[in-house]
Amino acid sequence: MTHKYIAAAQQPQYETKDSGQRDEFSSGMLREPDTGQPRFDVLVPETVPFDEQLLTRCAAPMEGGAQKYSPRNWEKADSAAELERMKASAFRHVMQWLTGETDEDHAAAVVFNLLAVETTAYRIEQGVKNGELGF
Repeated sequence: MTHKYIAAAQQPQYETKDSGQRDEFSSGMLREPDTGQPRFDVLVPETVPFDEQLLTRCAAPMEGGAQKYSPRNWEKADSAAELERMKASAFRHVMQWLTGETDEDHAAAVVFNLLAVETTAYRIEQGVKNGELGF
């Protein structure tokens, strides 16, 4: 899709991948098989209410962080020192979760910190500095 403010010549050209295999549905619709593809759809457990879903519990404090700092403040990290702070926080929250502390949602904090650690480590490995991220 060409954005109205960007000339078509500037749009990236994507190739539609084709395995040569098809799944056919009763309607006649054909699709590439999804075998071997990430299954984001099963990250949300059935029968667990929205507010109790771990993904919801992880997203809720992100709103607080967005208000306190900025929406993507955590993504500005680009150094080993920041990475170590995130690792320490993740481990501290694991210990608090394991020992049954309930003053915070420590499980959600573990997930957030692991997301931050993995993202920051990837960006450091790729040589991406926060000024290159566009926010």
